[in-house]
Amino acid sequence: MIREYINDDGRADQLLSLCRGRYYILEQKKLLIVDDQNGIRVLLMEVFSSEGYATFQASNGKLALEIVKKESPDLVLLDMKIPGMDGLEILKHVKAINKDIKVIMMTAYGELDMIKEATDLGALMHFTKPFDIDEMRIAVNMQLDGGSSSRFAIGS
Repeated sequence: MIREYINDDGRADQLLSLCRGRYYILEQKKLLIVDDQNGIRVLLMEVFSSEGYATFQASNGKLALEIVKKESPDLVLLDMKIPGMDGLEILKHVKAINKDIKVIMMTAYGELDMIKEATDLGALMHFTKPFDIDEMRIAVNMQLDGGSSSRFAIGS
């Protein structure tokens, strides 16, 4: 049996019921969505909030790095082309802050040299926009639920 409660900072965490009424806290996984397109951020926030993740969003690199420092997300969905600080630069900073944060890149361009560099910098995979939301959901769930850290590309 799973029960939810609201913790002190207002987020919903879950409790897992074990025998004889004892409950153990299941830590909620954190997901940061970084994209300058509001529509994509809203869509991904809705999808992954409904999957039970604590979701955060950022429209630029500066805000993304502040959230990474404060919240230490388990996974970052990162657009490759963001005005100001591009995705590769953000990726470098994220990995410098915490090399264990998983990163999945998103791109509308499919530029092979940038994708290769992102992979070399530690990105696990990339999705080409427009991506299939169910494929994205499966990939994120696989990464956050202790799945393999295999690297691959998905998208059209």
